[in-house]
Amino acid sequence: MALDPKVPVVEHLDVLVVGAGISGIGAAYRLKTECPEKTWTILESRDAMGGTWDLFRYPGIRSDSDMFTLGFPWRPWTGDASIADGADILAYVEASAREHGIDREIRFGHRVVGASWSTAAALWTVEVERKSDRAGTERVAFTCRFLFMCTGYYDYAGGYTPDLPGVDRFRGRVVHPQRWTPDVEYAGKRVVVICSGAPAVGLIPAVARDDAHVTMLQRSPTYMLTFPKRDAMSRWLSRRLRPKATDRIMRVRNTALANAVYGFSKRFPDRAKKLLIRQVRAQITTDLDVEPHFTPRYGPWDQRLCLIRDGDFFQAINRGKVDVVTDTIDTFTENGVRLASGRELAADLIVTATGLRVVLLAGIPFEVDDVPLEVSKHTMYKGTMLDGVPNMAVSLGYVNASWTLRSDLIARYVCRVLHEMDRKGKRVCVPRFREGEGPSDETVFPLSSGYVQRAKDLLPRQGTKKPWTNAQAYLPDLMALGHGRVDDGVLRME
Repeated sequence: MALDPKVPVVEHLDVLVVGAGISGIGAAYRLKTECPEKTWTILESRDAMGGTWDLFRYPGIRSDSDMFTLGFPWRPWTGDASIADGADILAYVEASAREHGIDREIRFGHRVVGASWSTAAALWTVEVERKSDRAGTERVAFTCRFLFMCTGYYDYAGGYTPDLPGVDRFRGRVVHPQRWTPDVEYAGKRVVVICSGAPAVGLIPAVARDDAHVTMLQRSPTYMLTFPKRDAMSRWLSRRLRPKATDRIMRVRNTALANAVYGFSKRFPDRAKKLLIRQVRAQITTDLDVEPHFTPRYGPWDQRLCLIRDGDFFQAINRGKVDVVTDTIDTFTENGVRLASGRELAADLIVTATGLRVVLLAGIPFEVDDVPLEVSKHTMYKGTMLDGVPNMAVSLGYVNASWTLRSDLIARYVCRVLHEMDRKGKRVCVPRFREGEGPSDETVFPLSSGYVQRAKDLLPRQGTKKPWTNAQAYLPDLMALGHGRVDDGVLRME
């Protein structure tokens, strides 16, 4: 999409941050504290900050990482819960932004519709649609020296829903968790939740508490791991140490623990599989057959593990409030869902917790010197910049640990890059392959999950060797992004 030259440029900045979720707020803090000489602002398409935690409003939404690593390292999480509810996470993000004046730098209702890089001017021009002082909307443009994309990796417009044969026949309500609204009624009703991923295992026990009977209908099982809502070690430390010290210790411990679980699972998948299924079997006290419903066909961490807070999902099964059915859908009926086995599940409400639709860079069309940018044809450098794309970074967190751990490393790295450009008196930085380097067939997300596989042709690649590989490991990233050379012969300063 070529930008309209008639759109007026309303402001020039050193850095333009797109997205006011956890990544964007964290990026703003680092720019404010580590690059105080730079001008910057955040463009947010919605009317509120918080990203994921403002968008999703379904019952039981909660973190799928512990809050000591999901929280900002510059503002310790002091809440009681290690696995926190979505509303508490949103309040924490908002309070963090207010405390440092970041909320005043967010341009809400500014939806980026296109971005174009000019090598001659060494500038990005970013076209934005926003509300007009008059009725309707208007288009304006911002220019910046550096563009920092903090938009996450999924489509905010809607989640993924597969083809559901006969869905129009169903007389009840069908809702995707991403589209949940306050008028969705479930108390005392028969609810079928399709799928078994993170949204489902949070939503199901929350709905079951309101006298609903819930059936989780899954095509295939998911690995589940029980994690305490309140961490005993953090409570012990918080009674003896200041919040920053407690946060630092818990951050180190939980990062090491997550890496250890991931490493063990990938190195010894059979042993990890047995341990994970054994802890599920130990928590289910009914006569439910664990084998067919909790034994995935893939290895641990080929897809994300689902965290079960305090075992509440299993407790709901034990109370008789939740059934688990592993089967495929033949068709929807007037009263529910008929399965391939011939069984029919009666329902008043059906929740399609069937996943996300991956959209990198928020689906914004980009151009580099009038050439459209095809993200899937580029390789990520240090997991944050795209080969051949100047003066742009992308904030992407871990798939096997807290998002914030990596997004903060990337934000600090961007500040290092800006300082290096200033020190050398350069206007442009761009990663370029050296001889013998090149892309691989792997995407940046090394998972077999449906949402990743559906987006395989849209995602950027990994390379065959460092710094083009994406190890999904904190310590190597800390060394590369936090302590490695900025001007390393790959990131060219021009």
